[in-house]
Amino acid sequence: MRVFIVEDDAALRIEFERMLSARQGLVLAGSAQNMADARRLLGQMPCDVVIVDLGLPDGDGSDLIAWLNRERPNATVLVSTVFGDETHVVRAIEAGARGYLLKDTTQAEFVRSLLAVHAGDAPLSPQIARHLLKRFAPAPSASARRSSSHGPQAGDLTPREVDILNHVALGYSASETAARLSVSIHTVTTHIKRIYGKLAVHNRVEAVNAARSKGLI
Repeated sequence: MRVFIVEDDAALRIEFERMLSARQGLVLAGSAQNMADARRLLGQMPCDVVIVDLGLPDGDGSDLIAWLNRERPNATVLVSTVFGDETHVVRAIEAGARGYLLKDTTQAEFVRSLLAVHAGDAPLSPQIARHLLKRFAPAPSASARRSSSHGPQAGDLTPREVDILNHVALGYSASETAARLSVSIHTVTTHIKRIYGKLAVHNRVEAVNAARSKGLI
């Protein structure tokens, strides 16, 4: 997996570079400290995942994400930032970010998130997931409440998938869900991908909203 880093904090950028160098299967495609350099370099080299800081010295990282979504649609964006407020989170996701991590994320979790976002998952820091779910989750309809009162209408979802979806709805990360259910993180991410496919959604917020509208959770 070729990873490009956009980070203006030199110390953190070097730490990311060391992290990539130490992990087999991850390759540092390049790095930049501002939007202008990032656009110039990313226009010349292929990469699979771009780590983007939102607080860049020459603009909002969300603008770079939107540019990547247009010009490099095959590159997946993983946000790494100190900003956990609603405005930054929503803007980045609407611009095309597939994952959103705060900078207090552990290195091990960050590597897992890189692998997950490359595989099609949408990793979010737990507090970001809880924040988004609270903001976007609609109030359950009367029919959904009636359906829920008679037990979940699971459709094609297995009991394990419903269990994992409930953990997702509570804002737990894949690794936290795996620990709570005593299964491997690979098992959890595999189930999450299947849930996305069955519900025809692309991220956790959409999955939870769809499940709630169907009375599954």
